[in-house]
Amino acid sequence: MNVNEQALEAFRQEVSTWLEENNPGDPGFLLPESFMEVGTDAQFEYLRAWQRKVYDAGYLGMSWPKEYGGGGKPQVFQDIVTQEMARQRVPFMTNTIGLNWAGPLILERGTEEAKQKYIRGILNADDIWCQGFSEPDHGSDLGSAQVKAVRDGDEYVINGSKIWTSLGSYAKYMILLARTDTGGPNKYAGLSFFLAPMHVEGITPQPIKKLTGEFGFCQTFFHDARIPANCIMGQEGEGWQVAMATLMFERGNVGGQAGGISMMDLNVNDVLELARRSTRNGRPVLEDPLIRDQMVQFLIEAKSNSLMSAKGRIPALNSERPGAIAMSGKLRGTELKRRFCQFALSLQGANGGRFIAPAAVDGGKWQRIYFNSFSATIGGGTTQVQYNIMGERVLGLPKS
Repeated sequence: MNVNEQALEAFRQEVSTWLEENNPGDPGFLLPESFMEVGTDAQFEYLRAWQRKVYDAGYLGMSWPKEYGGGGKPQVFQDIVTQEMARQRVPFMTNTIGLNWAGPLILERGTEEAKQKYIRGILNADDIWCQGFSEPDHGSDLGSAQVKAVRDGDEYVINGSKIWTSLGSYAKYMILLARTDTGGPNKYAGLSFFLAPMHVEGITPQPIKKLTGEFGFCQTFFHDARIPANCIMGQEGEGWQVAMATLMFERGNVGGQAGGISMMDLNVNDVLELARRSTRNGRPVLEDPLIRDQMVQFLIEAKSNSLMSAKGRIPALNSERPGAIAMSGKLRGTELKRRFCQFALSLQGANGGRFIAPAAVDGGKWQRIYFNSFSATIGGGTTQVQYNIMGERVLGLPKS
């Protein structure tokens, strides 16, 4: 469906006005930067209420099918909403895993029953989702997952533990990768994928205190937990393929996400503003030519990243390596943020070492952001894994 520019501009103005009038504002307590930092009931309820309000206004899941609770509109409308949310810096959508990973996966691969059951609850935040991929003893080696799922009649019995399950304390469902067979030809063949309920006996999420003092992650323990057999996605042994499809959504390699911002958008312009008011030896740091040069390089890199999606839609600019932009998105974005957050600390001189202290710059915001920036370079495949993906799948380099 083609939509004329005048209609799109009118819609943008409508969204902008609605966000200005309905922004929930400062709640009076520290807000998390992303779903990975939601650790208190007050934070969670504030963010869930905001997501529900956005959905009720018709501004979330706009391109998802109407019959499942979406808006049934062209993607461009949701893109405008997301852009305006980022511009006005409203709170993020807390059900990130549901909106961006589980939901698109269910719409693409799920049964009609699953779509009817799960999609609306994902959009209105009634049903929060978490992810059960990583395990304590296997690091980035997802294929070696050892949580067991044993079929027993109309149920699977789950034993083991998963780690880094963000929102695990609040989630109603988990996308779970578990081992249903240990005798296959390779480690991937025995894995299966489940849309697993969390509120069953034998599932215990245990919050993990992070370096920042926040509780955003959990380790989730399964002790003879019984889940319905019909919550398996696909067939036994197909879990690796489903997990890889999920990671394509998580890394932003393919579209289909519900929209809305998924984290507070601290960006390089915030670092520039910090640089303008920072001093060193009594003089503005931007008078230092090395600092200016570094700042300009960050601005160039950030602008380049912002133009990448537009470039990806022009075949003539991507003929040599057509998958490079999509596959490099997570790597480029997370590493840029980690580096410019580190640079922001360096601008503070000795004050950069202060975190939870009255004299900390901006109340220690930059230290917190820097610590948290590492989680994004690990989740969804570490930076090192992303380099391997780029080398093998984009550049065609051998594995060894």
